[in-house]
Amino acid sequence: MVPSIVPTPATRKLGTDQTRTHQIEWSRPTRWALSWLRALTAEGRDAFLYGCSALFAGVTALAMGIPLYRQWGQLAVGPYAAATLLMAWVARRSARTGDGRRLWGTARIVAFMIVLFGATVVPLALEVVWRSEGDPALHVQPEVVVVEQAGQRAAHGEDPYRVIDRDGHVLLHPNNEPVYELYYPYLPGMVIFGFSSGEAGSKATARLTDARIQFLVFSSLITLIALSRLRPPTDARFRSLQAMTVLPTAALPLATGGDDMPVAALMLLGLVAVQRRRPVLAGLALGAASSLKFTAWPLVLLAVFAVRDLDRRRAVWRYLLGVIAIVGPVVVPVALRNPTAFIDNVIRFPLGLAGVSSPAASALPGHILVSAVHGSHRIYVAVVGVVGLVVVIRFLIKRPPGDAASLAGFTGWFMLIAILLAPATRVGYLLYPIDLFLWSWMLKGSYDPVAPDQSSSGSSRSSTVNGVVPAAVAGETTTPVSQ
Repeated sequence: MVPSIVPTPATRKLGTDQTRTHQIEWSRPTRWALSWLRALTAEGRDAFLYGCSALFAGVTALAMGIPLYRQWGQLAVGPYAAATLLMAWVARRSARTGDGRRLWGTARIVAFMIVLFGATVVPLALEVVWRSEGDPALHVQPEVVVVEQAGQRAAHGEDPYRVIDRDGHVLLHPNNEPVYELYYPYLPGMVIFGFSSGEAGSKATARLTDARIQFLVFSSLITLIALSRLRPPTDARFRSLQAMTVLPTAALPLATGGDDMPVAALMLLGLVAVQRRRPVLAGLALGAASSLKFTAWPLVLLAVFAVRDLDRRRAVWRYLLGVIAIVGPVVVPVALRNPTAFIDNVIRFPLGLAGVSSPAASALPGHILVSAVHGSHRIYVAVVGVVGLVVVIRFLIKRPPGDAASLAGFTGWFMLIAILLAPATRVGYLLYPIDLFLWSWMLKGSYDPVAPDQSSSGSSRSSTVNGVVPAAVAGETTTPVSQ
């Protein structure tokens, strides 16, 4: 007699119970960790984040294979540790006394400034000086050199894009630089950060015109503008400021490369404009981001589903007008000037389809798979692209993002999966989904101009419970952003 393999009600119940047991086992530590984090005061969360950053910097200083990253880790670990100890002491004292909010707020600002200068500004300044005095390759990421060279060509009226290879044969042979640095894999807007770099001059000129300085100034300014438009001043808003200025998600890239930070800052500004129901401003901000790098395009396209105006109406055309007003004059003329060179640089080279391999080859699943299966690169790119497009369309049909928070969350998941599956990418690109998930959390608790009855008491409570933020982001205004 052959035993039946048809599940009976008893076996179904057993399987369901076993699945539920495994889910409980996995979810229990997660719930405990989230509960522990929620129970921390604002000062306690500062200590936790700075402590994690100190650990990250220490591991980077000891184990990272790139010398430039190790240098940043060695410089940043001390300031992060000092800020951790300060905020741990403040958290302990505030828990005991339960008063002195102004004193503890001052301590938070002091800790913030310690890591701002110790982990971001000083390492950046030192790397810029060392680059001008020693071997530049040891003190700057290749993307900075690429942006500066493209900016120099554009400043002299030349096309920033050049045909580097044809049918797998390299046409240009540089003397003192890798062939991959001849490619300019960014969109035309990025050249503005390389305009001021000089071909020759004094060391002082070379230091002041380093593109990383412009990345830092631009991204910091745009971040402050964006966050200052959000109400109320929640803990999530301060965490976003930290993530864009002092935590390793910003400090490490700004000190070593930094070309992704202006893009991220403009994406944040665009999301804030969507939250405030300013469709034209959202289009201008995201259009500017999309004229710098393709990494902004997922958010630009998905924002079509979320943009609304103050009358709760969809504002797709006004949003697209803002995008086109930037992308049209910045990207289209340059792309049409030499379509072959444009496609080679911004599409084929980043995807690993050009005659020269991209240095963006972090050991993520997509790169590992393509490297393990010889000759699968083109097929893999096509299959992943088609399957990914079908999945995204299905999700958009079922649950399209309807507001800024859901838009940021959806884009974060999309970019996380895309980065993991891309055949040629960098671990550093993970700052995009990290920031997007953080912004989604922040926007969920932010003021919506047309939401019913958002009383000032809720705003006051959020500000009081979550502590004090730096004055540049804490000021309250009621004047709406103009479009």
